[in-house]
Amino acid sequence: MHNATFMTRICAATLGLALGPAILTRASDDIHLRFAQSQIEKYAKLEATIVIDREYDRPFDPCEVEVDLLITGPGGQSLVQPAFFCQDYERQDRVRDGKTIAWYYPVGSGSWKARFTPSEMGSYTLQARLRDRRRQRTSDPVQIRCVPSERKGFVRADPTVPRFLAFSEGQVFFAIGQNLAFVGETQYVNVPKAEAIFAQLATNGANFLRIWTCCDDWAIAVESPKSAWTRSWTRESPVVTWPRTARPTSRKCVQLKGPDGTSVTVSPSHPVALRPNTSYVLAGQFLADGATRFRLQVGEQTWELPAESASTSGWQMFSERFATGANDYWLGRTSLSLIGEGTVWLDALSLQEAGGGAELLWEADVNRPIRGTYNQLDCFMLDRLVEAAERNRIYLMLCLLTRNLYMDNLSTDGSLAYRVATEDAKKLMRYAVARWGYSTSLAAWEYFNEMDPGKPTDRFYAEMGAYLDRIDIHHHLKTTSTWHPSPRDCRLAALDVAQVHHYLRPREGDFKNEVQAIVDKVEFLREHAPNKPALIGEFGLATEKWGLSDYMKRDTEGIHVHNSLWASAFSGTSGTALLWWWEQLDIQQAYRHYRPLAAYLTDVSFTGLRPADISSSDDHLTVLGFQGNDSAYLWFFNENATWWKLVAEKRQPETIGGAAVEIRGLLPSSYDVQWWDTDKGKTQRIDEITTDDGVLHLTVPSFSHDIACKIRTR
Repeated sequence: MHNATFMTRICAATLGLALGPAILTRASDDIHLRFAQSQIEKYAKLEATIVIDREYDRPFDPCEVEVDLLITGPGGQSLVQPAFFCQDYERQDRVRDGKTIAWYYPVGSGSWKARFTPSEMGSYTLQARLRDRRRQRTSDPVQIRCVPSERKGFVRADPTVPRFLAFSEGQVFFAIGQNLAFVGETQYVNVPKAEAIFAQLATNGANFLRIWTCCDDWAIAVESPKSAWTRSWTRESPVVTWPRTARPTSRKCVQLKGPDGTSVTVSPSHPVALRPNTSYVLAGQFLADGATRFRLQVGEQTWELPAESASTSGWQMFSERFATGANDYWLGRTSLSLIGEGTVWLDALSLQEAGGGAELLWEADVNRPIRGTYNQLDCFMLDRLVEAAERNRIYLMLCLLTRNLYMDNLSTDGSLAYRVATEDAKKLMRYAVARWGYSTSLAAWEYFNEMDPGKPTDRFYAEMGAYLDRIDIHHHLKTTSTWHPSPRDCRLAALDVAQVHHYLRPREGDFKNEVQAIVDKVEFLREHAPNKPALIGEFGLATEKWGLSDYMKRDTEGIHVHNSLWASAFSGTSGTALLWWWEQLDIQQAYRHYRPLAAYLTDVSFTGLRPADISSSDDHLTVLGFQGNDSAYLWFFNENATWWKLVAEKRQPETIGGAAVEIRGLLPSSYDVQWWDTDKGKTQRIDEITTDDGVLHLTVPSFSHDIACKIRTR
C-alpha cells in the first residue's frame, strides 16, 4: 500500500484527525444542533439532530468527516461525545407466513445524530462540531438541564470488590442471564421475538444478555459483507472482476454465463420492504457477449432487454418502472436470466422509489467496502434491542467485531495489515460509542467472539482500550473471548472482564457433571484474573461437534440450567454462566429458573465477601459460597442430582439428611440461618445458631437436589 493511502486509512489513530491545517473553531450558520427537550433526567437518553449543509461520500469515516457533541458539564468539565450518521427507518410489525416479523422502510436519506446521557445534575452547554479536510465549524450553544432520577447508572467493576460488578450509583449488580446471540429475520429470534423474550426474562428476574452484532449475513452484523448474491457459507459466487478493462482493477460486477436460461436470484439477507401503492425504479447497467437478450423479473413483472454485442457496444443502461399493489409490502422474487447462450455482466443494480430516496437494494452493491461500512438496517435493529433492554432493565454485552474480517490481519504484530486492521476497528468502535454508548443498559463491549488465542492480540487490545478510554465518556467495560481459555487475555490489563466459554461434550471429563465443570472454569478464571470481573460467556450441553445436544431436548425440566445457574452464582464469578441454546431455552420456557436465584440475591451485597471456609461431613455434598466476618451465603448440592443422573440415567437421588457443615472465620455472635427452597425462591425456615469461637456448626435440613441458606448476625 502506498504510504499516502496508508496515512489516509489510519488518520483516526489520534482522533484529533489529520484532516488538514488547523482552523479556528467558530459558530456557523450551516451547522445546527436541535433537541426535542430542554430538560432530561439523570442517566436518561438525550438525542439531538445535527443539521449539516453538505453530504459526504464516506460519512462513517472520521478521516473524511468527524462530527462531535461538545459538552460542558455543571462543574465546568469538558467532554467530547462522538456523533454518527444514520439512516432512519419506519417499522411495522406484520404477520408473514404465520410469523410476526418487522417491516423496515427507510425514512429520508440519512441524517446526523448525537446521543448523550448526563450523569450529573445541573446545567449542560452543548455544541455540535464538524471537522473535515477543509474546515472546522461549530453550532450555536444549546442549554440542557439535568434533573434527578432513580436510575442506577452505568455498570462498573465494583470499586471496593473489583471481582464483582456494581452500578455507578453504588448498588451491587450481579449478572443473571444467557446468550441471545443471533437476532435476524431468518433466525428463530427476530426483533419482535427478542422484545418478547426480554420481557419474559425481566419478569423472571434475569438482567443480562450477550448479543452478537457480528453475525455476518445470518443475523445482526454492524460490519459484514451482506450480499444479495451469495452467502458466507456458500463457495460459488457470481461476483467477478469487471471485464473489458484496459488496466487492472479491483472493481467487481455480477456475471451470468452459460446456456439459454442461465439465471441468478437477487436474494438479500434482509427481506426488502416496499410501500403499497408506490412506484419504483429498478435500474443498472449490463454488458453482453453472445446472449441476445437479458431478462429481469420482479414478482410477476418481466422485462426483456435486447443485448448488443460487447465488441460493438459498451455498458448498456436500463431503468424499468413498476408499481406495488395495495397489499404489497415486500419485494417479490427478483431474478436475472439469459436469453440465448452467452455471458452478461451486471453492475450497479439499484432499486429506489420513482421519486428518489434511499437505496433499497444496498446488498446488491458488490463494490461496497466491507470494513468501514456500517449496515444501517442492522444498526436500526440494534437500536431497538438496546431500547428493549432499557425498558426491561436488562444489561447487554455486545459482541461487535466480525472476527473473520480481522483475524488474519492480526497475525503479525507490527505489520501494515495489523496496523490498518487496528485503525479500522477503532473506527467501528467510534461509531458504536456514538450510537449506543449513551445507554446505561450497555454493560460491556466485547471485541470478538472466540478469537484465535494464538494470535498476537495484546497490542490490538491495548490500543483499542486506550482509544476507548479516550472517546467513551461513560467508560463501559471491555472484554473479548477466545475459542479455548486464554490465561493471557484474562490477565491483560486492557481487558476489564475475564471470560471463558465452555460446553459439556461427551468426550470431556466433565460432561456428566455441570457443577464440577463450573467450579473448574471459575478456578481458572480466578487463578488468572483474581481482581477483575469474570464471566463464563457461553455454557451448555453440546454434541462432540459443538451442536445442540439431544440430551438438552430431553432435559425438559431444565436440570442442567438450574444447577449451572446456582453453581456459577456461588463459585466466584460476576454473574451466572451464560447459557447458549436460547432457542431451546425459549421452547422449554426455561426462564422460570432465573426467578428463584434472583429472589435469593435481591438483598445480597458482595462487599467484604470472600470464598467461604467450609467443610462437610457428607461425601456426596458439594458446598459453594461466600462469607464475610458476620455473614455467609451458601449453596448445598447433592452430587447425585446432576443432569446426567437425573436425565440420562433417570435415577432419583437419595435424600441427604442431617449433614454437618462447619463454617470457619465468623465473628463470635448469634446468627439467623435462613434456609432457602431453590426451586420456589422462598425461605423454608429460620434457625438460630450461636458461636463463641468463630466456628459455626450447621445441620443441613434434609433435601434431595439442592438447598441454599443465608447466615447473618441477629
